[in-house]
Amino acid sequence: MIRLLIGLAFVLAAPAIAAPIAIERQFAPKSALIDPRFEALSPDSAAAVDHGAWARFLASYVIESPAGINLVRYDAVAADDRKALDDYISALESVDVAALSRPEQIAFWINLYNAATVRLILRNPGVKSIRDIRKPWDTATATVLGRALTLNEIEHGIIRPIAKDPRIHYAVNCASMGCPNLALEPFAGTKLDAQLDAAARRYVNHPRGVRLNGGKVALSKIYGWYRDDFGKDDAALFDHLRRYADPPLAEQLKGVSKASSYDYDWSLNAAP
Repeated sequence: MIRLLIGLAFVLAAPAIAAPIAIERQFAPKSALIDPRFEALSPDSAAAVDHGAWARFLASYVIESPAGINLVRYDAVAADDRKALDDYISALESVDVAALSRPEQIAFWINLYNAATVRLILRNPGVKSIRDIRKPWDTATATVLGRALTLNEIEHGIIRPIAKDPRIHYAVNCASMGCPNLALEPFAGTKLDAQLDAAARRYVNHPRGVRLNGGKVALSKIYGWYRDDFGKDDAALFDHLRRYADPPLAEQLKGVSKASSYDYDWSLNAAP
């Protein structure tokens, strides 16, 4: 998700500053296509990518906690399944993404991002947070159409500018407790819209997405970092939240157009 590259403490010490989340937003990665080849598509294509290996991995190692957060059993991943994950990512690298429809492409990129993130954690055993890894989002993790890609480039240079859909923020997972869930099944072009809707509802209605306390509203920093993806201003953001909120939460958010605070938990989404 967010990849801040500044010394925030220094910035916050400057005089006459704006609210901290507004400062962080300035340094959040922008949505900008990195290569026009990734925008090409075959709109009438019925081709589908095989995500079976990823489905088997998720079924074996991702569990839903009582708190409603999907956790990964990183320490339990067998050597054969690590190799299967490597082989799955290698198979994705050989896919001609331009031969896919747009929904199939977006599902492809989301699954690649999430699988590569899991592999990154597996290659760095013992970390308590993905941020303990050196340049986790800016190190090449996969090669598609001959171009080596980082996690940042997949998310901000391909998925966001191509999809132009705020719901993708609920689909990519950064291996953190504050992040939207790592889905229990792969994303698929044939049911992408329903999957994105379900992911949005799960996050908006979970306390790490939206939390009310004493009449004040605390939001995930995702909504601060990428506010413009959810609408032109805070009022549009809250329209988005109400759209996916269950009726009790939607009622509580009625008339609200500004958050009191933003937070995010970067601790690893590891099963105990």
